[in-house]
Amino acid sequence: MAHTVEDRLKKFRQQCRAAGLALTHQRETIFRAVVESGGHPSPERIYGLVKRRIPAISLATVYKNIRVFLDAGLLREVTVHHGTMLLETNPEDHHHLVCVGCGAILDLEQEAVEPVQLRRRPPAGYRIFRPRVEFLGLCPGCARKKPEKSSHL
Repeated sequence: MAHTVEDRLKKFRQQCRAAGLALTHQRETIFRAVVESGGHPSPERIYGLVKRRIPAISLATVYKNIRVFLDAGLLREVTVHHGTMLLETNPEDHHHLVCVGCGAILDLEQEAVEPVQLRRRPPAGYRIFRPRVEFLGLCPGCARKKPEKSSHL
């Protein structure tokens, strides 16, 4: 399903109201930068984009608002295992193919992966929200540079 930037911003405004978050120019500009950037941007990349529109904004303000968006469910983090925060710009449920050489992340549609199910109940106290699968491998560029070894994957 295609989502235009304007559709995403309209939904963002509605979600802010529903979550009781003030809809400020800074927040809208930060969210717009995330959506327009595509891929899996870092907060630093978003800061660079937002700074062009709001020169006085600080990196701390961008981080703070991204954290607010994540906590309110307005954005998702790609994964907490990559060493740096990366944001998800694709609003559809999907999985990832991650290059262990360069860190590139490719989205895989949910239909490209067999349904993932937990065969047992989760450990006591855990609640599962949704499954997320990461396939680890090498992108074509890194595969050309590295000998054929899969033991580190």
